[in-house]
Amino acid sequence: MISPSKPIDRTVEGSGAPAGGTRGLTLSFDLKARWFWAALVVLLSAWIIHSFFLPLAWAAIIAIATWPIYQRFASRMPSRMASNATPLIFTILVSSLVLGPMVFAFGSVAVQVQSWLDKLALANKAGLAAPAWLESVPLVGSQLAERWQVLLGTPGGISVWLQRADSSALLGWVQTLGQFVAYHVVVVLFTILVLFVIYRGGEKQALRINRALRDAIGENSAPYVDLAIRAVRATVLGMVAVALFDGVLTGVVYAVAGVRQAAVWGAVTGLFAMIPYLGYVAVIGIALALAAEGAVGPALAVCILGCIVHLVGDKILRPVLIGDAVKLGFVWVLMASLGGLEVLGLLGVLIGPVLLALASSLWRQWAANRPRPSTEHVAAAPTDRA
Repeated sequence: MISPSKPIDRTVEGSGAPAGGTRGLTLSFDLKARWFWAALVVLLSAWIIHSFFLPLAWAAIIAIATWPIYQRFASRMPSRMASNATPLIFTILVSSLVLGPMVFAFGSVAVQVQSWLDKLALANKAGLAAPAWLESVPLVGSQLAERWQVLLGTPGGISVWLQRADSSALLGWVQTLGQFVAYHVVVVLFTILVLFVIYRGGEKQALRINRALRDAIGENSAPYVDLAIRAVRATVLGMVAVALFDGVLTGVVYAVAGVRQAAVWGAVTGLFAMIPYLGYVAVIGIALALAAEGAVGPALAVCILGCIVHLVGDKILRPVLIGDAVKLGFVWVLMASLGGLEVLGLLGVLIGPVLLALASSLWRQWAANRPRPSTEHVAAAPTDRA
């Protein structure tokens, strides 16, 4: 028996170390090993699917923006269709609404390009005459018109001029364009697939995400989730509002300038305006087409007024709509949109304001909760007198 008056020796035989300490070290080592392997699995998983980050992000953004509409749609559908048919039908509807206008816009551009190529082929046979306004250019107009006539005004001149171009560079450009189109077709298909999966299990997935955020951050995670959702919906709304604003106003400008099918090209310009800076390309293209037909004054008016419309839409309307919803200043929203575009492309236009809104909320929360300095005044120490 062990005498109660003697301390119990809890050392491990032959080591001199306490048994509890060894067990604690073992448990600590096991915990660190679990964290290491868990982090390794997460990093490897992220590395494997990193190529699909774009469709995952797009599907999440579209689902967040359309979730209230989906809930109303699902409530009106038969309950027996809730598991598969309802999310599938709504996915097809949303995909059609998102992709349909873009297909229309790029299809209209493709038809116009084909028309220009046909005209170019006819001009190549008879020679492409210099525009009437070219000679009126101050100082160099006559020289430019003469040079035009030498290079392009004779039959076959366009073919000779094109043969001077670097064929390898042109082939590389075509291959790059083909790869760009193929990649984005894959992105669109995976986005639609992931969107269907989100609609199919959205409620359960939302509960899991909320539970994981509460476990990681605490009960205070709910306001930040609500802020992120508001920011996503406000950003999508701002993008649609800019498209409508730019499309309607540029359509009016096109009609006044005498552009054929002004309503169609206004719609195309508005759809391109959803992507920052692409709307300017549409306006400049319309202006160049007018200038090629000899309407120099209307072309200048279209270029100047169209760029002003896009400037207002991109730099004023979009930041105002987003800033009011997420309580961000005008300049911050503008920087978030343009900075996101630079880093992540079009996806960054949507994600940038969301991240900056969360950062602003975290900053305000920290500023409100940080300890304040004491307001008690310390009495001044008496000064020594000689």
